Amino acid sequence: MDVQVANERGLAPGTPDIRSVGPLAFGPDGVLFVADNVGASIFAIAVDDDGQPDGGPIEVDHLDTRLAALLGCARDDVVIRDLAIHPVSGAAHLSVMRGHGAAATPLLVRAARDGSLAEVPLTGVPFGVVAVEDAPAVDDERLTRRLAEPGEPADEIEIKGIKLRIASDRLRAVTVTDLAFADGELLVAGASNEEFTSCLRRIPFPFGAATRSNSLQIFHVSHGKYETEAPIRTLVPYGDGGSASVLASYSCTPVVHFSLAEASPGDQIKGRTVAELGAVNTPLDMVSFRRDGQEYLLVANTSHPLFRMACADIDGQAGLTEPREPVGVPREALPHQGVTRMAVHGEWVVMLQRDADGQHLRSYASDEL
Repeated sequence: MDVQVANERGLAPGTPDIRSVGPLAFGPDGVLFVADNVGASIFAIAVDDDGQPDGGPIEVDHLDTRLAALLGCARDDVVIRDLAIHPVSGAAHLSVMRGHGAAATPLLVRAARDGSLAEVPLTGVPFGVVAVEDAPAVDDERLTRRLAEPGEPADEIEIKGIKLRIASDRLRAVTVTDLAFADGELLVAGASNEEFTSCLRRIPFPFGAATRSNSLQIFHVSHGKYETEAPIRTLVPYGDGGSASVLASYSCTPVVHFSLAEASPGDQIKGRTVAELGAVNTPLDMVSFRRDGQEYLLVANTSHPLFRMACADIDGQAGLTEPREPVGVPREALPHQGVTRMAVHGEWVVMLQRDADGQHLRSYASDEL
């Protein structure tokens, strides 16, 4: 990124003080947004990606094993938090924690189409940062619970004969659960320190203007009640590529439409629950893609298959307001196994998939999904 563009985006050279890495999203001019929940901050980093424009697929076998070799650690110490695809080069960018707990080291790694891996330099790079001012306090003892991913520390419990591995996150750790950039704004899902903890923030970019924050209310079909505490797990901008509405998914597992066009800062927004994907499950990621002129939604889950839903069905779905079966928008299970993260690049959906041999990056043509 040249100096003029960096200045226009409010970025200045330096070394970002990133204490943890989580959700990622690309914005304009190859700016990579990185959520840091430990520091309750979001960084905007100019990624110097010299790869040539390319709309082709990316395939990297045994990604976790190769990351361990690159980072000089055991494979079990590699924790991939998120995946984003550079909008020009098509290279995958990964947020990675090396190790576990307070001693873990945050890193960004670039995976090129030729399979090569390299750390993304974070010294002397143009960057900007915005604090999440309403973040839960470091000593807030409230917990959110979800089904654990393989290899994560978890408590084992049994419910009605089903053994589950449950991860418990301090509220500070879910300050930001997902990011998306649309229409000049960074959409930030997560939790706040307010009475109604589930919130959606909209941060104008370049940083500097005030953040618009709204608490959220949803009808949770599995629980049979309205809720304001559980944070969104994953979201996508919805409709015409803008930020006027979003689709969001929650643990146990409602899919909810939120209209943002009329929402003023501080308002509580009531979502329209359009689907319930099934209890004893946590959504891991969600993307939308186009095929044959129609838009579709993909939802990756811990306990259910990869689901596909037609957005036309979502548009016509009345809000769910009571427990019932079947529940909302029809969905189709796809055969892609072990999907944990996804990103869309042109006509490809890139998936991080886990199997008995480890984790791999795979690309699938959208016209075949």
